[in-house]
Amino acid sequence: MALFSFSASAERIYEIKDLKVLEVNSSINPATLNYLDSSLKSLKASRNQAALIKLDTPGGLVTTTKSIITLIGSLEVPVFIWITPEGASATSAGAIIASAAHLLFMSEGTNIGAATPVGLGDDIKESDGRSKAINDLVALVTSLAKARGRNAKLFEKMISEAKSFDAQIAMKENIIDAIANNMDDINDGIDGKTIRLKGEAITLKTTNLMQVNDISMDLGQSILNIFANPMTAYILFIVGAALLYFEFQAPGGLIAGSVGAVCLILAAIGFQILPLNFGALGLIVLSFILFILEAYITSYGILSIAGVASLVFGSLFLFRTQDSYLELQLSVVISSVAAIIIYLIVVGLVIYKGRKKTKPFFEVTNEVGVISNIIESADGVHKYQVKVAGEIWNSFSADQYIVGEKVAVIEQNNNEMKITIKKL
Repeated sequence: MALFSFSASAERIYEIKDLKVLEVNSSINPATLNYLDSSLKSLKASRNQAALIKLDTPGGLVTTTKSIITLIGSLEVPVFIWITPEGASATSAGAIIASAAHLLFMSEGTNIGAATPVGLGDDIKESDGRSKAINDLVALVTSLAKARGRNAKLFEKMISEAKSFDAQIAMKENIIDAIANNMDDINDGIDGKTIRLKGEAITLKTTNLMQVNDISMDLGQSILNIFANPMTAYILFIVGAALLYFEFQAPGGLIAGSVGAVCLILAAIGFQILPLNFGALGLIVLSFILFILEAYITSYGILSIAGVASLVFGSLFLFRTQDSYLELQLSVVISSVAAIIIYLIVVGLVIYKGRKKTKPFFEVTNEVGVISNIIESADGVHKYQVKVAGEIWNSFSADQYIVGEKVAVIEQNNNEMKITIKKL
C-alpha cells in the first residue's frame, strides 16, 4: 500500500502506524541532544513513523536548543511535543523547542514560557550588543510559530518579556494545538490534523492498530544527563570542596580528601557540558581558600565573612552566561551556604575549646596519668609509658604498676620527655 495518497485538496495523507515516545525531563544539554539525535534520525517516513516528545525542562544551552530545532526541521517525519505530566513546564529553552513541534500539546496544570536567557536579563539596551541574542531568538520562535500556525506574538513575548502561560490560556490564545491528559487525548489531537512537513501540507491519520513504543536513554546518555544537571554538578562541587577543606583542617586520614577529589572530578564532568561562568567559579574557589586561611590567620571572622560572600555571589552567577537558560534554584544556594556556615561555626567552636583546654606538653605536673604500656624491667627499675593530658610520656620507677592503673605525676623532665610518677 502506498505511503501517501492524495485527497481532493491535493493534501497528502500520512497514516501513523508507529509512534515513538521519547522523554526529556532534565536540562537541555549535550546528553539530551545526543539522545534526541540518535532516536529521531532512526525514524523513517517509509515506515509510517512519527515521534512524540514528553517535555519537562527548566532550560538549558542556547546552542543545544538551536541544534535540536534544526534536527526537528531536518526530519522527514512529524514530531509532536507534549508538555506533561501535571506540574511540568517547558520554560526557557523548553519553550523555544516547543515552538518547533509540528503539533504541540499540554497537560492541565503545566506551563510554557519565560524564555529570556538568564544571562541577559530584562535591562538590555538597544545599544548593547547582547540584544542581538534576544533579537535572534525572537526571530527564530516567531518564524517557527508562524510556520506552525500558532500565535507568533505571544511566543515573541515569552522571550522579550519572559511571559509564561498555563495550559488553558495557551489553548485559548492559540499557543498550543490541544490539551492532552492521556494518550487517548494525544491520539484524538493528532488524527485528522493538517500540518506542514518540509513546506508541504499533509493530513495526519491514526488507527487503532498504531503501535506506541518508548525510546529511553542508553546508559551512557543517562549518566551524562545526570551529571549535566546544574543542581547535581553544583552540589558535587560544593561537597568536594568542603571535604578537601576538612582534609586541610584534620589531615592524615585521606578519606575525606579522596572522596572530595572524586566529587570534584564528577562535578568537572558536568561543568564541561554546562554554560559555566568562570568568574563565578573563581569566587567559589576563593571562598574555600579564605575558609582555609581563617584556620591559620587570626582575622576575627573577617576572612570567613568574605568567604561566605564570595560563595553566595559565585553560586548565584555560576551558570549565568549569554549561552544559558539555566540558573540555580535560590533554595539550593541558601541550603548549601547555610550548611557551610554551620560547619564553619562548629569547627570554629571545636578549635576554640581545644585551644582553651589543651595545655602545653610541659605542664603535666600534678596531673593524673594512666599506665598505657610496660616497656621493660631491669635491675629493679621498670620503664613505663604513661598517657597524660592526651600525650605519651616515658617514666622510670622502682614501683610496679599494671596497664590501666592511674598514677600521679610529681615531676617531669622536659628535655628528655620523662616524668616521675607515684601511686595514687
